[in-house]
Amino acid sequence: MNMRTYFDHEKLDVYQLELSFIGWVTPLLTKVKQSGSSARTAEVIDQLDRASLSALLNTAEGNGRRQRQTRAKFFDDARGSATECAACLDALVAKGICGEHEIEEGKQMLLRIASMLTKLIALFESSSSSTVREEPDDKDDDEDDDEKEEEKRL
Repeated sequence: MNMRTYFDHEKLDVYQLELSFIGWVTPLLTKVKQSGSSARTAEVIDQLDRASLSALLNTAEGNGRRQRQTRAKFFDDARGSATECAACLDALVAKGICGEHEIEEGKQMLLRIASMLTKLIALFESSSSSTVREEPDDKDDDEDDDEKEEEKRL
């Protein structure tokens, strides 16, 4: 998916992978909904839909925050949503609605997403734990660019 980037979060590899996951999971959600599933199954697919969106939105919002600790919290929330997606996929298999082979690609994407978010969390938590003060508003632009490049590599 090559969309034009307007915001910094759109340049993050993890954000782009989260978008890819949403693109991957949407047809699966549609297929399960059309199979005439039970109300309990509907709860799982609705939760999967919400959690995949939550991961994406928390990553975007976190990347827009200036305070390192706040950024880490949003990335941690996004990671939690990604692992929730993995659990929902497992539940679909456990309920006999999907085969393991049908969720394999999604689980691999989620593993990469969680790993990337873990690195972002560590980056911002370690930076914030060394100092109690918040980042100054007049942060040097070169520092900001270095930070963005670091995030992009993760």
